[in-house]
Amino acid sequence: MIDAVAAEWWKLRSVRSTRWTLSVAGAFVLVLMLVAAQEARIWDGLTAREREDLPLRPLQVMGPWVASLCLAVLGALSATSEYRSGTIATSLIAVPHRGRLVAAKAVVVAAVGLTAGEAVAFASCLGPRLVIGGRSFVDQEGSVLHDLPAFAVEGAAVAVFALLGLALGLLTRSAAGAITAVVLLWHVLPLLVFHLPEPWNARAGSVMLSGLASEISGAGAGESIYGGVLPAPAAAAVMLAYALVPLAAAAFAFTRRDA
Repeated sequence: MIDAVAAEWWKLRSVRSTRWTLSVAGAFVLVLMLVAAQEARIWDGLTAREREDLPLRPLQVMGPWVASLCLAVLGALSATSEYRSGTIATSLIAVPHRGRLVAAKAVVVAAVGLTAGEAVAFASCLGPRLVIGGRSFVDQEGSVLHDLPAFAVEGAAVAVFALLGLALGLLTRSAAGAITAVVLLWHVLPLLVFHLPEPWNARAGSVMLSGLASEISGAGAGESIYGGVLPAPAAAAVMLAYALVPLAAAAFAFTRRDA
C-alpha cells in the first residue's frame, strides 16, 4: 500500500494541472489581500456616518470557498488524466488490486486537499486582517483565536471537495463531466435551493456541502445562501458522507468496469 501511495503521489506531482490548480488557490489569497487594501483605502476616506452605510463582504471566507473548487478540479483531473493519457492500464498492471489503487489515490488527494485547504484557510484569515489593521470591518468582528477553529474546519472541507472530485472523475472518466458536476454541487445547486419556499430552502440548504463547515464550527449560515438548521454532529456526518459515499460508488464501479 505504501508503494501504491508513493506512486500516486509521484503521478499527481507530474501532472501539470496540479501546479495550476494549487497556484490559482494560492493566488486568490493575494487577490483577497489586494481587495482588502483597496477597501481600507476607501474606508479611510469616509466619514463615520458613511462607514455605517458601507456594505462590506467578509473577505476571509472566500479563500476556502475558491480553494474548494480548485482542489475538487485537482481531484477530478487526478483520475481523468490517466484515462486521457492511457496510463490507467499501466497503473493497473503495477497495482492489480483495483480497490487498493482507488484507496491510494484517495489518500494522496485527501492529503494534498487537506494541506492546501488549511494553508489557504489560515492565510485567508490572517492576510486580510494584517492589511485591514484596526479598522472595524466585518472581518474584524471576532478575534483571530476565536476564528481559527472555524477556518480549520473550512480547510478540512476543502479535502472533502478534493475527494468528491476524485470520485466523480472515476465515475465519469471525463474531466469536463466531473468538473461540471463539481461546479453544480459547489455553487449552482445551492443557489437553486436558496430560492425554494420556506422552510424548505433552509432545510435543503443545510445539507449543501459548501455550507456544512460553518454549521460544524457553529458559525451559522448568517447572510449566506445556505441553511443552518443542522447541529454540529449531524453536519459533520453529512460532510463525511459527501466524501465517502461517492468514493465508495466510484470504487465499486472501478472494480467492475474495463479500464
